[in-house]
Amino acid sequence: MSGNKIRKLIDYNEGCIATDRITVDGCKVGFMYREKPYQNNTTDSGWRFIAGDEDDEYMNNPENHAVYQVNTICNYDSEIIQYLDAPPGTAFIRDKSGKFVLDHDWENPED
Repeated sequence: MSGNKIRKLIDYNEGCIATDRITVDGCKVGFMYREKPYQNNTTDSGWRFIAGDEDDEYMNNPENHAVYQVNTICNYDSEIIQYLDAPPGTAFIRDKSGKFVLDHDWENPED
């Protein structure tokens, strides 16, 4: 999506990390989780967005993900907006019907 097509969908400008499966390949967000924002970084929302089919090799390559404003990822997949107020330590996954549900099995790496 080119920058001139990005619309302001949310009222804050915090950042997040998203994979190229979303921003380059055009996949919907399949898994999203929120961790504590990086210390002393007031621009990090703590949100991380992935398509859900990325394997460890893909995720371990820093060229496959980047920092974006959360609003940018909302433009790729507006279904995430209703979950953005969830606290750190929360994860959502798309179920078989395509709806986001709490991922109770997710193990927060910060725990």
